[in-house]
Amino acid sequence: MTTAATTPPPAAEPAHGLKPGTARAALAYPKFRLVFIGLALSQIGTWMQNVTLPAYVQDRTSSPTLVGVTIAVQLGPLLLLSIPGGALADKVSKQKLMLWMQSISAVLTLGTAYFVAKDASLIWIFLVQAGIGSANALNAPAFQATMPLLVSRADLPGAISLNSAMINGTRVMGPVAAAILAAFGLSVSWIFVINAVTYLFFIAALVLVKMPDVKADTLVRGWRQLGVGITIARDRLVLNRLLIGMFSFSLISLIYVGLFPSVAELNFDIAAKSSTYRWLYATWGFGAFFGAISVGTFLSRFHRRVLIVRGFTGYGLALLIFSQLRDPVAPFFVGFVLGFFYFMTATAITTSLQLNMKDGERASVMPLWFMVFGGTVPIGNLIGGVLFEMIGSRTVLGIGALWAFFLAWWLDLRRQPPSAFLSEAEGGEAPLAAD
Repeated sequence: MTTAATTPPPAAEPAHGLKPGTARAALAYPKFRLVFIGLALSQIGTWMQNVTLPAYVQDRTSSPTLVGVTIAVQLGPLLLLSIPGGALADKVSKQKLMLWMQSISAVLTLGTAYFVAKDASLIWIFLVQAGIGSANALNAPAFQATMPLLVSRADLPGAISLNSAMINGTRVMGPVAAAILAAFGLSVSWIFVINAVTYLFFIAALVLVKMPDVKADTLVRGWRQLGVGITIARDRLVLNRLLIGMFSFSLISLIYVGLFPSVAELNFDIAAKSSTYRWLYATWGFGAFFGAISVGTFLSRFHRRVLIVRGFTGYGLALLIFSQLRDPVAPFFVGFVLGFFYFMTATAITTSLQLNMKDGERASVMPLWFMVFGGTVPIGNLIGGVLFEMIGSRTVLGIGALWAFFLAWWLDLRRQPPSAFLSEAEGGEAPLAAD
């Protein structure tokens, strides 16, 4: 099977006079900058809800398993709908698809606020979250297929680093904003109402900016088109290795992400609804922000294949220490380091993945990334919630740390031949000097 792409003219490279591939260079593109700001403002509201809802469930039920279910219904649709979402994005206008999905998410978020205000059965809250997760799963492939086209390919690493940093910067600002709003007496349900309003920022950016729309031309049609991304990833070794590695990392080493309120209560005796918990989560997110932005700034001089190995090693050490802490102070310091290595590694992997795909392949391959990165996390959270209650959280996190050490060896792309990567002539990343 062969694939090709109907590709519009690439983004014009501005005379920014900046080092290609850096975050500053990416921000020199007006369209990228506008979409980036709109999404960032929207994501602040999203992270207000993401940190508040699991804490609400933990406080209401004292059950790590149900906290795991909360994350599963939010992220689970990424596992089921990412590939259909990618196929849909190649059939319809990606811009219109994103507008519809963002609007649906805003309405369903208001539904979450209503059910929380009524202390309704968790079943209703889970159902609404599943709806939001489904809209996100259908939106994500379209967004990831168009956002990189707002900058030239040379500046793509900086754009990816900025996007990852934005996600984690808002991961910090969201909990802080939620804590401030709670201090002023706003209830949990009102925090969700504010989140619904913040969707309008990204919707406005999508209305104002004409997003590029690359369509992949394939020789297969119908249901067989769902397997195009799998075929591409299978035939290009670097994509295969990165996706499998990220799948196992999400499943085994990222269990604590969704179960953060449970870890705080069980390991550090920090109440899930307390401001201390929100600040701990924000500190971890702050570290993740610096880890993401580092790939496009002060670590940009290092090849991503080097960063991946060092990232997994640093993450394993930080998680091993984090798993054994027992006081409420040390987790703030170690949590920052843990967050840094987490998203430094994830950003380096995402960048390598994107640079080893042709523009017309993104809508088909990126759904696999959402499945292994976001879609696998809820499975790990469900399993982890049960294991927390069976063998203890410290043991579960320790196993995740050991697996990160293994990945530092297994995902060392420096040992792969040049044929494993997309060639530079096709837009691939430059090899290491020693390659």
